[in-house]
Amino acid sequence: MKRVLFSLGLVLLLLAPWTYGASAAAAEGLGRLPFALIHAHPDETGTGVVRSLESLRDLDYQSWQVVAYREGPPGGPLRLRIVGYPGRVRLDHPTSLIVHGGRRSWQLEDITLANPQLSGDGRSAAAEFDLAPLIADLHKNRPLRLALPGVFVELPVPPYVVAEWRRLPQEPLD
Repeated sequence: MKRVLFSLGLVLLLLAPWTYGASAAAAEGLGRLPFALIHAHPDETGTGVVRSLESLRDLDYQSWQVVAYREGPPGGPLRLRIVGYPGRVRLDHPTSLIVHGGRRSWQLEDITLANPQLSGDGRSAAAEFDLAPLIADLHKNRPLRLALPGVFVELPVPPYVVAEWRRLPQEPLD
């Protein structure tokens, strides 16, 4: 009996690192990078822009493109643009974006009409918000839930995307 228990214990001991490695890979999304990518590029006027772009699904399984970006050098304005599929959604302005994170909530100002490109776009499938108050108040890469009244009830934002948003204020333009 001791020999069987010893053999079983030895097998478990030898398989433990393998099992841990498999569960870590599963936690990372089986090959999916655990972070959104930050891209730096000039806009049409030549001003430098750094952005984090991610496609997310709301609880109704509708896809949304979520773009957090900063124009100009570090310390420039931070914006969050949410884009739906044109023809499927029409966003009214101004409508504040409500952000929930744990017990905390934020209300981000709709600044869509201040952007000439978006205010002149008749498709009305995009909205833009001032991201700076949220980023200034976040101290952890916690999951967030976005709500846009009349459009979607909950759009989950994973922690790896929040980490990218938090990096934007200091990200270099190179």
